[in-house]
Amino acid sequence: MNKDALFSDGTSSYVIPAEPKENEKVRIRFRTAKDDVDEVRISTKIDGEQKSILMEKSVSGDVFDYYEIEWQLSDEPFSYCFEIRKGEEVCYYNRCGVAGEIVDYYAFVIVPGFSTPEWAKGAVMYQIFVDRFYNGDPSNDVEDWEYIYIGEPCQKVKDWNQLPQSMDVRRFYGGDLRGVLEKLDYLEELGVEVIYFNPLFVSPSNHKYDIQDYDYIDPHYGEIVVDGGQTLPEWAADNIGATKYQNRTGLKANLEASNALFARLVDEMHKRGMRVILDGVFNHCGSFNKWMDRERIYEQQESYAKGAFVSAWSPYRSFFHFFNESDSAWPYNYEYDGWWGHDTLPKLNYEDSPMLEQYIMDVAKKWVSPPYNVDGWRLDVAADLGYSNEYNHMFWKRFRKEVKKARPDALILAEHYGDPAEWLQGDEWDSVMNYDAFMEPVTWFLTGMEKHSDERRTDLWGNADNFVNTMRHYMSTMLTPSLQVAMNELSNHDHSRFLTRTNHIVGRVEQHGSRAAEEGVNPAVMREAVVIQMTWVGAPTIYYGDEVGVCGFTDPDNRRTYPWGREDQMMLGFHKEMIRIHKRQHPLRQGSLRILCWDNNVLAYGRFQGDDQVIVVLNNSKDLKEITVPVWKAEVPMKGRMKRLIYTYEEGYTTDYDEYIVENGEVVLNMGRHSAVVMRTIREI
Repeated sequence: MNKDALFSDGTSSYVIPAEPKENEKVRIRFRTAKDDVDEVRISTKIDGEQKSILMEKSVSGDVFDYYEIEWQLSDEPFSYCFEIRKGEEVCYYNRCGVAGEIVDYYAFVIVPGFSTPEWAKGAVMYQIFVDRFYNGDPSNDVEDWEYIYIGEPCQKVKDWNQLPQSMDVRRFYGGDLRGVLEKLDYLEELGVEVIYFNPLFVSPSNHKYDIQDYDYIDPHYGEIVVDGGQTLPEWAADNIGATKYQNRTGLKANLEASNALFARLVDEMHKRGMRVILDGVFNHCGSFNKWMDRERIYEQQESYAKGAFVSAWSPYRSFFHFFNESDSAWPYNYEYDGWWGHDTLPKLNYEDSPMLEQYIMDVAKKWVSPPYNVDGWRLDVAADLGYSNEYNHMFWKRFRKEVKKARPDALILAEHYGDPAEWLQGDEWDSVMNYDAFMEPVTWFLTGMEKHSDERRTDLWGNADNFVNTMRHYMSTMLTPSLQVAMNELSNHDHSRFLTRTNHIVGRVEQHGSRAAEEGVNPAVMREAVVIQMTWVGAPTIYYGDEVGVCGFTDPDNRRTYPWGREDQMMLGFHKEMIRIHKRQHPLRQGSLRILCWDNNVLAYGRFQGDDQVIVVLNNSKDLKEITVPVWKAEVPMKGRMKRLIYTYEEGYTTDYDEYIVENGEVVLNMGRHSAVVMRTIREI
């Protein structure tokens, strides 16, 4: 039996339709070598017993046979694998490939009625940390000493090119939404299809994961139409928490103007065919939040109810978990549960407050509805929400129903580390930020570095066995529709910049200084990573500045400003070419993935759909390599030609035309050090 020929997956080539509705019939296909096996069966549990049902050979080509079965779905998930027989030889095929026995954990699963948005499948996303992207409106900048945050005054950074400091949370560079609006031409030219914003709502920090008001865009990102100046209102006790837009006359006008600007920005993006994802921080809020009001910003404003810290009779008291309810020393001895012990991040107490749950549901619906019309949510620390796993699942089930009712094609994507399977059963999240099935395996394989640059593992550097096994395992925990919209990042606001990881310096900015993040980096390895990012299953997501060579250790050094006028033009040009390839080559959106061969520092895989095949080959070593790639496994014809789309190597990259000969289903390549090639089949007319 030719086990290398065996193949099936959950894409539209092998599950038809790929996202069936409840109680719909579905055709399931399986591939074998031509005239190679005696029978193929689908194996599943029926009434608790494992049963195998014979499949029929439906198509016989020059190289492969395809077997099919029609299956009547119910409203319950359908799990299955394949049983293949040739004489006395029997094997099974699951999501990880060929197996000697049935492994339920790796079974294929179809969830009737579950689908992910078509626009998000394979979409090119771009993450923007707004304060560091572009300052389009200096009049809304945070000013020096405008307010106190965590015991120190905030600071306006006047030099855009100044590097972040170790305590950076209260330093503001002035990036805003008008800046994004002004750079939409740049983003469109780059090829961006979706923008994911780090939090935009009112907050005293530059990262805004400590939200002060979920109903409004922060005017320092939006618009200040009524400037309160630097004369702070009396209610801003001890100059804490007040800002230049938060006086009695200007607060509401500025908040509403900022929301209006955001609505305009989303509309402009939609006109260009771009989508928008907001960051939903619903596990915790900020101590500045109007519900808590620990800094007593809202206490004397008639339009706001008393905060939970201000009054034990606050309507928001149940929104938080206080440890000393009986303490009469109001309010300064009140202690409450903060996320990871941070008192600036009070954890939201949903279990004791149906009103809080309803409020967040309303917030979730508000921003995906007119006039804002955002296209989805990225959910911060989503698995941490609530005080029990049972409640957590109940919350996200309701969240999905509420959001999808308001906007059926909204994307719900969660931040999560580890196995996400229990949340990806079709009734909670659509997908995840893909750490385990993308960022980490790619980083270990290409650099041997941990994603924070906190560790170096030479045993994982170039270890293709580890890469393949890790990818197979974690990809198998996600349904195919979830994989196709998973956020595949190389860097983001929580981890070191990928380009910095290529220098193999272990540590953080406090130990080495900022400049060390730029020393000894290897752009060729970065380009290899981008090749994988733009050709793997999922939504390739660029962290602003990665496309122009921005470096940085982990938070806060990874939040450097976009270097307008100082871009690495080669890296930018390379990103544009790879994005163009990703968008033009049909299989790279929703096609099948087949890993073709691998060895130390060598990896080759194919993406294929219908009559189109794209092959990717990497040589991550410091040596020249001759690599023989069995492209036939990805349904490339046994004899023919392949066109080179791009070749990146140590000194640069090229898109010059070149061809490769396919003989006996194989292509032989001479690969330079730290190189990668992307090629597609030339169909003979």
